[in-house]
Amino acid sequence: MASAPQAPSLPLLYNDLVPLNVEQHANYKLLDYDAAPHLVGVHAVPLTIDEFAQCMRFLPIVFSSGPNPLPLALMGLNEGVNTLVDAEGKLLRDDGYVPAYVRRYPWMLVRLNPESEDLSLCFDPTCSYIGEFEEGRPLIENGEATQLTKDLLQFCQQFEEAAMRTGNFMQELAEAGLLMDGELSISLSDVEQPFVYRGFQMVNEEKLRELRGDQLRKLNQNGMLPLLHAHLLSLQGMRDVFFQQRKLGLGPAPAYQIS
Repeated sequence: MASAPQAPSLPLLYNDLVPLNVEQHANYKLLDYDAAPHLVGVHAVPLTIDEFAQCMRFLPIVFSSGPNPLPLALMGLNEGVNTLVDAEGKLLRDDGYVPAYVRRYPWMLVRLNPESEDLSLCFDPTCSYIGEFEEGRPLIENGEATQLTKDLLQFCQQFEEAAMRTGNFMQELAEAGLLMDGELSISLSDVEQPFVYRGFQMVNEEKLRELRGDQLRKLNQNGMLPLLHAHLLSLQGMRDVFFQQRKLGLGPAPAYQIS
């Protein structure tokens, strides 16, 4: 249900990446948009720990399965199902929350030279709202980045910093041995077999409660404890996502089981 993105060379959502160049893209503009068609059919996206407190109010937070788990925001419980947007990518909910990973698209910082620590601002050229348009906000003016581009760069830098903090969090979580395989079972009065969801990880609440002394003190001092509780509280929203799927006619057929 919630496997980590498996694209061999490009991250989830991206079809291609090219560096923004003041000469090649001198006439490129960014159109205003109110839809994210690239999100249609995507049921989960990576999440940074900086978003846990906000995300827990709107979307469930789980951890991907596999040896290198990462936090995920669940927008659907089934592959290809997204309760956050409609078929055109427009928001279906009025709470306005969209994970930063989605808001970052089509931009991304990329290390073009493996021997250098420098990161370049790149974008997905297949994105429909970036190009040589008559209207829109310019990305380059007079051979220099506009304030818009500088703001986009800053957002991407902040995302990378949050991603690094998330990596450290996951490393400490692994060392604490608190993750376990998750399972959600939902029974309906008019359906004979329950709907069962697996393929994700969650914090073992029993192990967390049993922590004592130095272990518990460390989680509290490094700020992990409230993040773990935010994750656990957010799991209550998985049932909400399930029933939202059914309301939209996107849920699984009766007795459907994902394993």
